[in-house]
Amino acid sequence: MQRTREQDNKNRISHDAFMAGSSLAKNRGEIAGDRTRGRGATLNPTGRYDIFTNHVFDDGWQTLDELPPFKTDVQVEKPRTIITRNESPDLHFDRSINPYRGCEHGCVYCYARPTHAYMGLSAGIDFEASLFAKPDAAKLLEKELGKKGYKPRVLALGTNTDPYQPIEKQWRITREILEVLEAANHPVAIVTKSALVTRDIDILSRMAEKGLAKVAMSLTSLDRRLSRAMEPRAATPGLRLDTIRKLVEAGISTSTMVAPLIPALNDHELEKLLDSAQAAGAEEAGYSLLRLPREVSPLFRDWLLKHYPDRYRHVMNLLRSMRGGKDHDPQFSKRFFADGPYAWQIGRRFELTCERLGLNRHKRRLNRDLFIPPIQEGSQLSLF
Repeated sequence: MQRTREQDNKNRISHDAFMAGSSLAKNRGEIAGDRTRGRGATLNPTGRYDIFTNHVFDDGWQTLDELPPFKTDVQVEKPRTIITRNESPDLHFDRSINPYRGCEHGCVYCYARPTHAYMGLSAGIDFEASLFAKPDAAKLLEKELGKKGYKPRVLALGTNTDPYQPIEKQWRITREILEVLEAANHPVAIVTKSALVTRDIDILSRMAEKGLAKVAMSLTSLDRRLSRAMEPRAATPGLRLDTIRKLVEAGISTSTMVAPLIPALNDHELEKLLDSAQAAGAEEAGYSLLRLPREVSPLFRDWLLKHYPDRYRHVMNLLRSMRGGKDHDPQFSKRFFADGPYAWQIGRRFELTCERLGLNRHKRRLNRDLFIPPIQEGSQLSLF
């Protein structure tokens, strides 16, 4: 009975996405250029589990040219729990929170795009235009932290979608989560590519004084043109470096994630990116190579053909040389760093540059000893 209800819900969401107005990105296939202005993806293919298959075609009346650009639509999602746990051996955290589903930044390479298929939506433009917010996240978190037997470990924010994407300005869900974590003295690590994180410096600086917070700023390129094409609604490279400076000045441990490195596209910037981040005050650094799981591969290849057609063959050949001849290798030991001579070379360049700049010499561990479980509503207070 439960399976039937879940399937009905999935079908309903898929049907709603198909029947809704222009606020939902419902057209599938290739989209006219003007409609994708400000978006990373150039396609909106049918979702993996979608019961409808839609195709865009020209009927001769030139109606495609009259369709408006895709607008961002936000729906409310009400999950039963908010902490996601994992046992992946190549991740440095075992729990995380995603305040939103989908991401308005529109990074064409985003490995999280395929998750939109579970909502009956596309990994293409739907992922960056049809978003889901979780306004009950803070209440759910407080409840889960207060459960008997809960043991604190570093909670990661920004693992699947950016917690400071543009809609956070209005919804403020990430800030509410930080307020709960601060009250409980719970450690948190944030990954973002948004300058909006500076809005919460008041909370983060207080937590940092206790060794409870650190932030990693994602850097992809110093080339504004390339960055705008790949990450159309994320902060500019200069603004991200300025954000690192502001966080460091506020006493917040700050690092950089040079990710993803794309062969023959931005990997030549590796040393410059690390040098710029260190000059801005970053103490630690990490990197990962481009990975193209499931629906991300055709989206990225189409984007590459449209924006950098002269590099298409070179980029894809190098990428496949690091992935055993495939676009993607999901093995835990290889998915982030790949394999082969080219991947090895990038790894050595990263290590040598970090050593030269003094990055990663002292990695700060967040404090787990100060945790105070939230008092549950209706629970009896202790006398001692």
